[in-house]
Amino acid sequence: MPVARIGRYDIHYLEEGSGPAVVMIHGLAGDHTAWLPQMAELRDRYRVVVFDNRGAGRSTQMDEAVSTEDLAADTIGLMEQLGIDRAHIVGRSMGGAIAQHIALKRPELVRSLVLCASFARLDPLGHRVLTNMREVLEWRHNWRDHALHSIQNFVGWRFYNSEPERIARIVDLIGGETRLPECYIRQNHACLEHDTLDRLGEISSPTLIMGGGQDPICSPTATQWMAERIPNSQTVIFEGCSHFFLMEDADKFMAQLTGFLDQQA
Repeated sequence: MPVARIGRYDIHYLEEGSGPAVVMIHGLAGDHTAWLPQMAELRDRYRVVVFDNRGAGRSTQMDEAVSTEDLAADTIGLMEQLGIDRAHIVGRSMGGAIAQHIALKRPELVRSLVLCASFARLDPLGHRVLTNMREVLEWRHNWRDHALHSIQNFVGWRFYNSEPERIARIVDLIGGETRLPECYIRQNHACLEHDTLDRLGEISSPTLIMGGGQDPICSPTATQWMAERIPNSQTVIFEGCSHFFLMEDADKFMAQLTGFLDQQA
């Protein structure tokens, strides 16, 4: 992967395709590979950039305090190095929180905003669930134990009960994580502390909000808070799905994403 030096951090990224830029920001768990299926779908018409946040994947990992605003500054720095002066910004979960800061700090960079299973402030349930997942990792210091205790928060009951092989693959993926646990712990705290709720009215870019109807992390309550406050927004709820609705109902997700991006073109 190419690497960009952003401040003190090496940020590893991939870019494919040509056309209007689409910058995709992954969530608390995982790395840029979470976006590879969508990248393959979009690269025929768009210049797609995916990357590992600091503290994830192959990017610099340090045990240090970090905020979603810090991670937004990294993304802005990467866009500047790649010569991207305007882009569709797509963020999932923590990535959507990061995207909000970009839209608030540098609105001229944002052609449109897509917030997937995300939040402007976690509601009490999301706060509790995210805290529980962090505490398991702190107590056990074992990624597989963390995965086994977390998986039921990521998918809806129907998917969990009907797709045992895919559930096992998700557990293996999360359980095989190689990042420093301390980086996850620090970013978990960043999510708990993220709060742009009172500033959402300042977001001027067209915005698509998508949420899972059974998501306990970024619940329908957190989704509605964003929908009520972002002026030029539309909202899609994936009923029967949870935090990983991008995978649970991949066809519907891609149809919604591409349809929205085409509207902005």
